Amino acid sequence: ISKVPGVMITQYIEELPEGMTTPDFTRKPIALTIQEGKLAIFKAKVSGNPTPTVSWRRAKGEMNDPQKFQNKYDPTTNEHTLEIPQVSCDEADTYKCYATNEYGKAVCPVILNVIEVGFKKNKELQKAEAAPAADPTEFRKMLRKGAGKKVEEKKEGDIDDSVWELLLSAEKKDYERICIEYGITDFRGMLKKLAEMKKEREEEQTRFIQYLSNLKPIEVKSEDAASFELEMVLKDPNSRIFLYKDGIMIPFSKDVEGEMKHGLNKVGKKYIFTVNSLNPEDAGIYQVDVEGVNIFSTDFKIPPVEFALKIKEVTAQEREDAIFECVLTQPVSKITWTLKNTPLSNNEKYEITCSEDKLIHRLRIIDCMPLDAGIYAAIAGIKSSSAWLIVEADKDPATKGKKKAQKFTLNIPESKTCNLDSPPRFMVPLKIHTAPQGYECYMSCAVRGNPTPHVTWYHNNVSLNTDTNYYITNTCGVCSILILRVGAKDMGEYKVMAESPLGRAECTTNLTVRGKGLHEELTSLDESYTIKHLMTVGFLSSIL
Repeated sequence: ISKVPGVMITQYIEELPEGMTTPDFTRKPIALTIQEGKLAIFKAKVSGNPTPTVSWRRAKGEMNDPQKFQNKYDPTTNEHTLEIPQVSCDEADTYKCYATNEYGKAVCPVILNVIEVGFKKNKELQKAEAAPAADPTEFRKMLRKGAGKKVEEKKEGDIDDSVWELLLSAEKKDYERICIEYGITDFRGMLKKLAEMKKEREEEQTRFIQYLSNLKPIEVKSEDAASFELEMVLKDPNSRIFLYKDGIMIPFSKDVEGEMKHGLNKVGKKYIFTVNSLNPEDAGIYQVDVEGVNIFSTDFKIPPVEFALKIKEVTAQEREDAIFECVLTQPVSKITWTLKNTPLSNNEKYEITCSEDKLIHRLRIIDCMPLDAGIYAAIAGIKSSSAWLIVEADKDPATKGKKKAQKFTLNIPESKTCNLDSPPRFMVPLKIHTAPQGYECYMSCAVRGNPTPHVTWYHNNVSLNTDTNYYITNTCGVCSILILRVGAKDMGEYKVMAESPLGRAECTTNLTVRGKGLHEELTSLDESYTIKHLMTVGFLSSIL
């Protein structure tokens, strides 16, 4: 019997000669979920006397192509690997690693899941395109048949494994966002299957996990690092923990001061995983496994946001309030404020607010004391802006130690006598948008010019500035338009024109509207089911 879970050993003879052993795995291969086109690698280490021979097989196909399936062995690490370059959906299968010698064999199965990239054509259509020309009438019948199955298949079969992993780790209030983002329209079917998967996952986790709670999704915590955390107690403290990004295993350091890109800091029951030196390529799905069993998955998204106006140095007298303010180029509901790389939250000391259009964000430091001085930072996505807060001691004996009326000053550089006039130009242009029918759509751009240019929005060359169906704002040069409920009439070209006495500039984009959205699907449910289930996932507030 193997000490490694999931390994089956077969002994060929009843009694082994002295010093001889059957094969076994000291490190078994770990299941992979990987995107198409990536390199998939299974790794294994074996033991046994005499030294076992290692081979690989798959359940549903052959492995005769040496270009696709490459068996390798590293004598320095005693590591056997199976490499599958540029993996495709055809390689998604259950693989088995065999270790054999003259006294027995050890077998360990491992699963390879492949995430499809982009939208795939209906299989029936692919077959039809590959087949010889046929009767047009029969071909139209086949199309109708395929169209009837499309919605049914999308309900369950077309949801990627990585999306299920996100749902298993997400809170109920996040179900709506994930469903909309990944095009899941059968909400009722999703909930049913998710309940079944959660039960299976809990049974798997109980093999290695004694306690698991407080799973917190990945967030940017400082100016150059993001982290996610969970509380966990292992049944065996020596169980191995693995970290994956988009299905690929990545190394991490357990040294807090380590220089590796990814790190793990364990404090009591709390495990904190950190991603350092952030860049756009760090976006993706992160997954934590214990001995091949998924424990937690979190999706790290990096919004394409910039600072239109950064925070500036603030000087405040003791017992006064101080305010930092920044303006973003894209609406963000929440940004992170830090003091000396320590995240701040709303409390009696700090008041964090943002404008209705989610572009202007403010941090108020209430009743400033000398200890409040330091470097404050605003973090949006992976972009950050930092500035000093200087707290001057109160030298007036009449007011010393007393709370003062709200007042603060900004250190603004002296204006220079120079011509700052400039014609209009777009710092951030409009981007192409695709929105589900019935949902809101937000578009924005940033324009600069002196004197301040007049901005006009057009839809298919018709001015929208006086159209009450559109909510148009212009804040510090960040121009935005909000369409509350997108319909077919909203499709087409959108143009922003900025004009001033010094010239004119314009930028355009196109809006594409997708078909029936999740909101319309849910309204077709009976009222009692809708009220009962939507309250549990946070939908009720959005409907009301």
